[in-house]
Amino acid sequence: MAEQVKRAFRYRFYPTGEQAAELLRTFGCVRLVYNKALQERTRAWYGEQRRISYGQSSAALTEWKKTEELAFLAEVSSVPLQQALRHLQTAFGNFFAKRAKYPRYKSRKKSRASAEYTRSAFTWRDGHLTLAKMADPLDIRWSRPLPKGAEPTTVTVSRDAAGRWFVSLLCQDTIAPAAAATTAVGLDAGITSLVTLSNGEKVANPKHERRDRARLAHAQRELSRKAKGSANREKARRKVARVHARIADRRRDFLHKLSTRLVRENQAVVIEDLTVRNLLKNGKLARAISDAAWTELRSMLEYKCAWYGRELVVIDRWFPSSKLCGTCGTIVAKLPLSVREWTCTCGAVHDRDVNAARNILAAGLAASACGDGVRPQRESSRTGRPSVKQEPQRATAGIPPRLGGGGSQVLKCDRRPR
Repeated sequence: MAEQVKRAFRYRFYPTGEQAAELLRTFGCVRLVYNKALQERTRAWYGEQRRISYGQSSAALTEWKKTEELAFLAEVSSVPLQQALRHLQTAFGNFFAKRAKYPRYKSRKKSRASAEYTRSAFTWRDGHLTLAKMADPLDIRWSRPLPKGAEPTTVTVSRDAAGRWFVSLLCQDTIAPAAAATTAVGLDAGITSLVTLSNGEKVANPKHERRDRARLAHAQRELSRKAKGSANREKARRKVARVHARIADRRRDFLHKLSTRLVRENQAVVIEDLTVRNLLKNGKLARAISDAAWTELRSMLEYKCAWYGRELVVIDRWFPSSKLCGTCGTIVAKLPLSVREWTCTCGAVHDRDVNAARNILAAGLAASACGDGVRPQRESSRTGRPSVKQEPQRATAGIPPRLGGGGSQVLKCDRRPR
């Protein structure tokens, strides 16, 4: 059954001088309103133990516009300013729900320069987009068409550090579920191979940052020689930003293609619940781990599985996938990262990554079949939880009961009372 989702379509555009100046003023006003509202909320809480609601912040914004000091806020569209207050309200909601840290101030140099326009602040006519306070439509490069009959409900304009302008159109889209598949796959994330599949395939790590490291180092050396505040320093800074943008674009494109292929070919995808933040504390591997972008790959798999009716199962981080023999179930005491192939006492010879991927798949299928967590036979979770946890299930039709070799016999369902 087709699913209705809200989907953002991002395009690059080239503003005129007047449009660029108007957008830059809007970005500055959005940042100012956000920071000033955050300052007022912080002062009211710590000074008076009083909370300020969105309505009170909106009323304060109206008063700010009447002052001589902040009268320039009335020169830009009011909708992006109101949206900044709504974003701040959402940030505080996430903070009080313990889903995020306390909101931080927006920096002119480090924060993303963007402005959000709702339906009342832009005109969409015959494929042309005109924002409030502008006479001419934006010169957008339509790299792909919008869904047939779709009209944007929200428009977000942004500029990255490299000076490129983007417009993101939020539209209602219909996602048709993919045809049912009969296979499932387990993924073992790595550095030499970005992911190893349970069928033995190894996807090589493109190492986009490493490939452009010499170019990036050269651009950064040129930047360090320029006088602070000079026009030449700004040119050099933009060159560094363009190298970073090139790396990020290539990485994102590769991950999109990989995640789409995995979701289309398999009915179920099983991955590990890696804590990348803790792994980045390893000074020798932090740069390579960041370049691999495992978290971004997981995010893509999550929403694409939800769109196309696939099942995503997430294995507990303490599950000993690499040290567990998929043939006899023996767990070796130590297995350093330098050991890429090992022999079990039963005589089975394992490729470290392939064996881990097959064990991950077997654990995920056991969790899917039992509808509960599973645990390894010889080692309990250090957290006191089952060794496998799974995300909300979607479609399981067509999954064979056993895939991925002989690793499934060492796992058993955990049906203890919770």
